[in-house]
Amino acid sequence: MKWNKAILRIALIVSFLAVNALLLFGISSVWSYLNTGADRSSRLHVSVEQEPSYTPEVIWDTTLVEGRPIEKETLAKIELDYLNGWYVKNNALATSDPHGLADYFTDSARTKIFDLLTFNKNNGNTFEQTSLSHYPQLKFYSADGTQIMFVDQQVRLFRKSILDNTPIFEETRTANYKVIMLLEDGFWRVRHFIETFDDATTHSNTTAIEKINTDDIAGINGLNYYPKNSPWDTFGKKYNADSIDVDFKIIKRMGLNTIRIFIPYEDFGRARVDAVKLENVRSLLDRANDNNLKVIVTLFDFYGNYEVADWSLNHRHAKTIVTALKNHEALLAWDLKNEPDLDFDSRGKETVLAWLKELRIQIRNWDTEHPITIGWSSTEAAVHLAEEVDFVSFHYYRKLDEFLEAYESLELAVPAQKSIVLQEYGISSYGGFWNGYQGSEEKQALYYETMQPLLKQRNIPFLFWTLYDFKEVPTSVVGRLPWRKTPQQYYGCLNMDGLEKKSFQVLSKQ
Repeated sequence: MKWNKAILRIALIVSFLAVNALLLFGISSVWSYLNTGADRSSRLHVSVEQEPSYTPEVIWDTTLVEGRPIEKETLAKIELDYLNGWYVKNNALATSDPHGLADYFTDSARTKIFDLLTFNKNNGNTFEQTSLSHYPQLKFYSADGTQIMFVDQQVRLFRKSILDNTPIFEETRTANYKVIMLLEDGFWRVRHFIETFDDATTHSNTTAIEKINTDDIAGINGLNYYPKNSPWDTFGKKYNADSIDVDFKIIKRMGLNTIRIFIPYEDFGRARVDAVKLENVRSLLDRANDNNLKVIVTLFDFYGNYEVADWSLNHRHAKTIVTALKNHEALLAWDLKNEPDLDFDSRGKETVLAWLKELRIQIRNWDTEHPITIGWSSTEAAVHLAEEVDFVSFHYYRKLDEFLEAYESLELAVPAQKSIVLQEYGISSYGGFWNGYQGSEEKQALYYETMQPLLKQRNIPFLFWTLYDFKEVPTSVVGRLPWRKTPQQYYGCLNMDGLEKKSFQVLSKQ
């Protein structure tokens, strides 16, 4: 009996403690939740600022504002919320999903957008659009700091219209908008957003320039360059300026005058370019200049999205690089993208071409001196945008005896007097199980003994692939299949130890 009373007493004590523990846990959870809801950084969407999703160029004119002067911090917050409004509205038009609109548009403004989304959904319409540049002129800022009015002038827009999942139309145009925004619970929300057609200050989106000088393009004799110990990662942690200087001295001793390098989009930080890697690019250009070598810079390596929603991020990335390097003496030309035609099937030909067209326009605005090209994977693809680029570039890895026919077909298809560069070509010296023991250093040398006289005879500028054999080729380059990956390691004219292969002397006779 005493034993049963003891058990009962213990059970009551444990139950009492458990109930109190649950009560304390519940109170602490509610307190934590309330504090989280009151967190200002969450309310103001600081996370959006830390990870930008929409980065068109914005240049404010605040010289004509009526009312109180506007603070820099306030203007920055208005710009952030305004661009976020563009972003969520663009997403709504593309997906018919209104998520996020409540944060950046007032009730009345949202009603108009909801009506538009309903109409589009009922008719099978969607729109992929982005703005690329804004020139807002501030007109009014209220004394209490809660209202603002501005005219967003010459907004450069790209829009693709889609009906029942089929693209039917795309355009690039400029527009002016009268905008009123109100400060509500920490957000600057759009109250009025009306397109206007009155005269406004013009901001040119295309720079009026004379014809780009491409005389140096015709004299290109060079190679595609990766360092021996860091192929496809030239500017990463293994970057070594001294080793690169040694390589450049070898290249110069071969009688070559140009190299082509690659800047990968994701690896360089997307819209926020990695400052250390960009400085490494400058360092490489310095070493090239010291050795009297010119450099073609290929942008957006390993990028394959092209979606309209990414365009402003792409342009922020490109502008950072172009403006940082455009005055360097070693810079010869910009290559917009390596082999973009290989993405035609997966991303859509017209989508890729539209991306390239707009990128070319933007880079020409930022750099009015250096020629622009595109690194097409074949002579057939190189006819695309031939009118827009300053010189045409193509790659050739097919049969040697078909080269001249392919080249002459391209020559007839592009505008007369426009330089054509053989931007990549070569053959692997690998002779092993994965290619049936077909390759050898002798066959590689024979390939160049045949090819180089053809190029010299026709005055075709060239960049062969490549200086070194590589111990490792990243899977991201050619995949995991060994019969594709292994031969890729042996395209160099120097072996993995840096010793000359038989092709080295052939390529040094230029």
